[in-house]
Amino acid sequence: MKDNFSKQSDLYAKFRPGYPNSLYGYLYNRCSQFNAAWDCGTGNGQVAHQLAKQFNHVIATDISATQLEHALKSTNINYKLASAENSEIEPQSIDLVTVAQAIHWFDFDKFYKEVCRVAKPKCLLAYWAYELPKIEPVVDRTVIHFHDEVMGDYWDIEREYWRKKYTNILYPLKSFESREFTYKTTWKYENLEGYLGSWSAVQHFIHKQGYSPVSTLLKELKSQWTKPKQVEFPIFLYAGRI
Repeated sequence: MKDNFSKQSDLYAKFRPGYPNSLYGYLYNRCSQFNAAWDCGTGNGQVAHQLAKQFNHVIATDISATQLEHALKSTNINYKLASAENSEIEPQSIDLVTVAQAIHWFDFDKFYKEVCRVAKPKCLLAYWAYELPKIEPVVDRTVIHFHDEVMGDYWDIEREYWRKKYTNILYPLKSFESREFTYKTTWKYENLEGYLGSWSAVQHFIHKQGYSPVSTLLKELKSQWTKPKQVEFPIFLYAGRI
């Protein structure tokens, strides 16, 4: 599993979008017990923090120590520096496993074996990701161009799993389902700039070229962003029982 987010962990915690209540409601409706959940690749802990409101205990793992330092705290969340493939969680102890915006970085087979090891009977595995934001046509075209053309060569190969909406990461789960959700928010221009700056490809660009392309290439948008804009993130999700 690659660590592509330690350097920009502060940006990740501040500017990455969240997930709608309808998504969590869907998960809870499918869970049979609410004792322990594992949020794998937790990043800034936003999912773990929500799960902690419903589960007695949440284990949240990540391979980035700096991400965990910025994670949202709660008395019933245990943050652990651990990989998706070797969580060190007790066998048959978990009721729900979640992976948000991270499974494309995993070793899929080893992760699934680890999930099977820690899962209780009827444990639910759910993994999802959001697509590029939808704001308004001129902004959307600029963001898509920035993503596909400007950052094209700087994306890791694992980005292709995200491009295919995880259709090539399908586990042999019982009662397997796919669902779509939408996260809605309001952004100032600074939110867009911070979100783009948190991309792993942008960090690769900075490392190679020595400067950030975000403010330079999107400066024409800044003058047009005179008031907050409505933003929508489409989300695709897969879930099923172990």
